[in-house]
Amino acid sequence: MTSAYEQLHSTLDVNAFGRVAVLYGGKSAEREVSLKSGAAVIDALTTAGVDVVGIDVGDDLLARLQNEKIDRAFIILHGRGGEDGSMQGLLECLGIPYTGSGILASALAMDKLRTKQVWQSLGIPTPRHAVLASEHDCVAAGTELGFPLIVKPAHEGSSIGMAKVNSVEALVDAWKDAAQYDSQVLVEQWIHGPEFTIAVLRGQVLPPIALGTPHVFYDYDAKYIANDTQYRIPCGLDSAKEQELIDLTARACDAIGIEGWGRLDVMQDEQGRFWLLEVNTAPGMTDHSLVPMAARAAGLDFQQLVLAILAESVATRG
Repeated sequence: MTSAYEQLHSTLDVNAFGRVAVLYGGKSAEREVSLKSGAAVIDALTTAGVDVVGIDVGDDLLARLQNEKIDRAFIILHGRGGEDGSMQGLLECLGIPYTGSGILASALAMDKLRTKQVWQSLGIPTPRHAVLASEHDCVAAGTELGFPLIVKPAHEGSSIGMAKVNSVEALVDAWKDAAQYDSQVLVEQWIHGPEFTIAVLRGQVLPPIALGTPHVFYDYDAKYIANDTQYRIPCGLDSAKEQELIDLTARACDAIGIEGWGRLDVMQDEQGRFWLLEVNTAPGMTDHSLVPMAARAAGLDFQQLVLAILAESVATRG
């Protein structure tokens, strides 16, 4: 491991974690991804010798947490119900320490609109946007922002419900489709240029990853299914621009209050300027996922990454 990332490695004895519940699955639109992430995390912890129980989160969650006599929770639920502050609030009430960000940061990061508003208030660059609630809003957004645009449900992840549009008619259709997932729909300026994703772990920014896909954008299929998605580490930026991206990531995560680990998505326009899209507080941990790739570039294998995330919950929540 390179010296720059040595402090990320957990030095705790596995017995210090106690009995760990891996919370995964759940009921969100990202359930299938969470099931894969959870299975990988459970396998890594079990192999490391941690006392672990996997809980596919359902209506019996409270009873299971109490009956299993849990000491700590590893949250690998993606989307609403796990990544939005509600699970964090439940665990706080039960006095169970957990991985990742707290209630406020989780709820804020899950809301793309509020995240953008926080960043804008601090002068952190994020694409211009509008909120859609009617066909009139679509016409107004097209006039104000211009085309192309990208439509997003405000509280979904994994690119679910997203679409690129080039006309008002397409925007109206995309808004209606996205509204099936979320009552609040966001539309953003389309940024022409490369996309980067940057993971943070235990307060440190990991090596940025440049993404490439033949798809219109980095959609669900490109993220979890396709084998033609390109991941570049090193990311191809010169040292000054890469440091700018790292510094911007640290500032953006600090503004939201990210703890433990997370992943930021960023676009770079044709003038070389960076534009922040969103931050994920419980990113994927599948065989196609990005945080494990960034961790490998920092010298941590998957098991070491999982243990580092768990160790940070000891440092921040006891």
